[in-house]
Amino acid sequence: MRKLAAGNWKMNGTQSDLAQITQIGAAFDAASVDILICPPAQLLIPAVTASPHVAIGAQDCHASASGAHTGDMSAPQIHDTGATYVIVGHSERRTDHGETDAMVNAKATAAVDAGLIAIICIGETLQDRDNGATLNVLAQQLTGSVPALATAQSTVIAYEPVWAIGTGLIPTLDQIAQAHAFIREHLTAQLGATAADMRLLYGGSVKGSNAADIFAVPHVDGALVGGASLSAQDFAPIITALQNA
Repeated sequence: MRKLAAGNWKMNGTQSDLAQITQIGAAFDAASVDILICPPAQLLIPAVTASPHVAIGAQDCHASASGAHTGDMSAPQIHDTGATYVIVGHSERRTDHGETDAMVNAKATAAVDAGLIAIICIGETLQDRDNGATLNVLAQQLTGSVPALATAQSTVIAYEPVWAIGTGLIPTLDQIAQAHAFIREHLTAQLGATAADMRLLYGGSVKGSNAADIFAVPHVDGALVGGASLSAQDFAPIITALQNA
């Protein structure tokens, strides 16, 4: 499988920032890994043409293909922009918008049906981890959020401990290894053979200085990067580390 370096710009970025995508594409025009940027919605169309070497994805989609859903964007509309991925179930959506596993499952299904690759996010809170409930939470989220139609070609899983996102905190390598091994095992029981090749990303305060160690962990097939993906200068060392893993 080709590993994946994915950047989530969240609610950051204007047209002037598209130059960062162009710079990444120029620096890694022969990359041995897949590179993805998920900019805010207003940049999807121009971002698609910023570099032929960087895939573009959206940060969310609606579960319906069309309808009276003011302010939302459907998976077919995202596909129409030329984007090829969409993030669903990010912890910020789960927390800020009350998204349930069932809602995430419906969005992931809509994404796959529209020809997009769905990046399904899962992860525990600090309270969950302190209570020893991490694996139970991950099992519940995987069972509820990952649709039965998911395959290695259509779906990516991103493990992001909620308490590590944007905080500078990071699990130990043993904790990451435990979580990713569990996710692989659970997906295999849930989906069968396709789970062996399904890419599992780690996300949460990934940066150039810790990327190589994280990518050396078994079953870590890339990263979903937040703040460090906003500039080519910060994202490039992460991509390099993934290529060298």
